Amino acid sequence: MQFSIIIPAKNEETNIGRCLDSINSVAWVRSQYEVILVDNGSMDRTVEIARGKGAVVYIKPELTISGLRNFGAGCASGDILVFLDADCTVAESWFVTASSYLNSQDIACFGSPPIVPHDATWVQKAWFVVRKKKMDHGETDWLESMNMFVRREAFAASGGFDESLITCEDYDLSMRLRQFGIIVTDSSIVAIHHGEAATVAHFFRKELWRGKSNFAGLMQHGVTVAELPSLVAPTFHCMICLCVLLSPLSGTSFFPLLMLASLLVWQMILFATCFKKLSPHVSARSLLQLHFLLNIYLFARGASVFSSGRRTGAPQCAA
Repeated sequence: MQFSIIIPAKNEETNIGRCLDSINSVAWVRSQYEVILVDNGSMDRTVEIARGKGAVVYIKPELTISGLRNFGAGCASGDILVFLDADCTVAESWFVTASSYLNSQDIACFGSPPIVPHDATWVQKAWFVVRKKKMDHGETDWLESMNMFVRREAFAASGGFDESLITCEDYDLSMRLRQFGIIVTDSSIVAIHHGEAATVAHFFRKELWRGKSNFAGLMQHGVTVAELPSLVAPTFHCMICLCVLLSPLSGTSFFPLLMLASLLVWQMILFATCFKKLSPHVSARSLLQLHFLLNIYLFARGASVFSSGRRTGAPQCAA
């Protein structure tokens, strides 16, 4: 068998049918792929719907999302392990384009960041500018586990997903997979993520949640120079905002002015970052929207440092 699709899920009855319908519509020989859903203890009709649409279902309420994926990988028969989220759908050509990598033994992992749906909100559209890769096709540092194809041997050799992480587990895995082959992004391997944060409040909550494991993951696989901004920028952002708020208490006129000037310089750097991300399709509206979201992102990620990187209580499958 060529492909094993592994989907972790919990209470996904509104999404799983659409996800599996899209998989069942791919242009590929059905005997060459299987669908494995590992359920985290759903209280709705997720399991019933999944079984009705041909998925092999395992129920594992005690596992983290990394544990669900690892369990599914252990049950899989395919040469390529395909990790997909329950709130995603895939293009009919999904396996046609992915199949070009079947015999590329030097490639450990391939896929692409899932795109946003046609009816996406401005938050989803603006942040996709950050999520998408710089090139449509080529070597990359990491891929999201929402649309990730991993060669079975490389997955086993890397140790799989780190089950101690509640999120950012895909980045951590990518760092370890690079020891066993290159990672390739290919935008023609199309998946659509329908569950991307649609509002500013939802975006903040998700980034706060994701940030809980960001630092833990970096410490475990080792920090590289390329990762330093993700460590420094959120902390610096929160510190400078806090200093501006508290500066009137300093009792001097110099310190508040210094902090305001520092904040202004920092915001100019963020504007320049947004301009670079959007280029060459820059408009005043898109620039302001992305700048606003980048501030929210940095604040959420910085604030997450003060919360636990481990889940308490029963592990959940999604934010």
